[in-house]
Amino acid sequence: METLKTTNKNTKISSGFLKSLKRLKELPGNHSAIAGLSGGVDSSLTAALLFEAGWEIEGLTLWLLKGQGSCCSDGLVDAAGLCDQLGIPHHIVDSRETFKKEIINNVVNGYQQGITPSPCSRCNRSVKFSEMLKWAENNKKFQRLATGHYARIRYMNEKVTKTSLPGDGVGKHKLMRGKDENKDQSYFLYDLPQNIIERIIFPLGELTKQETRQEAMRYSLRTAQKPESQDLCLAEHYGSMNAFLSHYLPSNKGEIVLKDGRVIGSHDGIQNFTIGQRKGLGVSWDVPLHVISLDSQSNKVFVAPRSESGKDSCIVREINWVSINPPEEALEIEVQIRYRSRPVKAKIIPIKATSKDIANSRPHRCKIVFNDEQFSITPGQAAVFYKGDFLLGGGLIVK
Repeated sequence: METLKTTNKNTKISSGFLKSLKRLKELPGNHSAIAGLSGGVDSSLTAALLFEAGWEIEGLTLWLLKGQGSCCSDGLVDAAGLCDQLGIPHHIVDSRETFKKEIINNVVNGYQQGITPSPCSRCNRSVKFSEMLKWAENNKKFQRLATGHYARIRYMNEKVTKTSLPGDGVGKHKLMRGKDENKDQSYFLYDLPQNIIERIIFPLGELTKQETRQEAMRYSLRTAQKPESQDLCLAEHYGSMNAFLSHYLPSNKGEIVLKDGRVIGSHDGIQNFTIGQRKGLGVSWDVPLHVISLDSQSNKVFVAPRSESGKDSCIVREINWVSINPPEEALEIEVQIRYRSRPVKAKIIPIKATSKDIANSRPHRCKIVFNDEQFSITPGQAAVFYKGDFLLGGGLIVK
């Protein structure tokens, strides 16, 4: 297969690129894959890396939303243009109905119930990876899928030092943080099952974002200098998250109250608030106030000073254990409760499954006890468990 032409042969090749290229060339098995393309620089360099490593590849883009949005209009054009530049086929799969059912409906229902959903994690499991792998199997018989996520995988046949992991990691593919701490996206991948992880490749896991830009420019990829999307695709599509919610949920006036029940203001709907929020409350008080809970039954928003907002524990349900088997005893680990938050030390205590839990396809629950009180623990968001760079598992915060 031809190699990519570079426009500046004097530009030094980054160490991350070379490491990823070496790994791709040495991976066992058939070197063919579908490249999931969003039309951004990350997925573009992913395809370029596979091409440079001599893999047989074709591009695939999911159509998730109508109209504007980087994944649905200009993204389709840029993905097709990138494939034309590489000389590989490009395919588009209309996944709008699946996206509406699995993501939009879930997000709307969540906000309506006073929780703040984590749509990206759900989308990765229920839409993006599953839809692309299903298409690959049905149409081209490709067994692998490569995406531009900043994360790493250590497959079952790769040795891992036992002391690196708490619990039992035998027979598990291990998911790891990407090398770039500022760009690591493993948090959004915690919900992927083993049968998907074994078929995924993350070529950018060894690169920093700066290296990705550098290499994309060295190859003159059309997306090399494309601005990075900063928002959730739903917010980008509608202009803002509030605009998205207003499209689906009517105004519903209620009260803003203190912990002792004193009414200090009013609101137009609990869907416009999230735990920890300080700005945009529309109330004046002698100290800054933060949202501490949302009650869908009474339609009330509860607020308090930050000093009264900390919690030292929470319950997590629907846990997906990734790099280790479900533990039977408490583990000392690190927990990340938001994508942009830092991991903090905590103890995770398994909760014995009830008959109701066992009937559920996702029966595992636990209690997390933090070493230090945490601010803005948010029901509906993901709590993801780590030990160093290894992602052990994660689940949804209940209370």
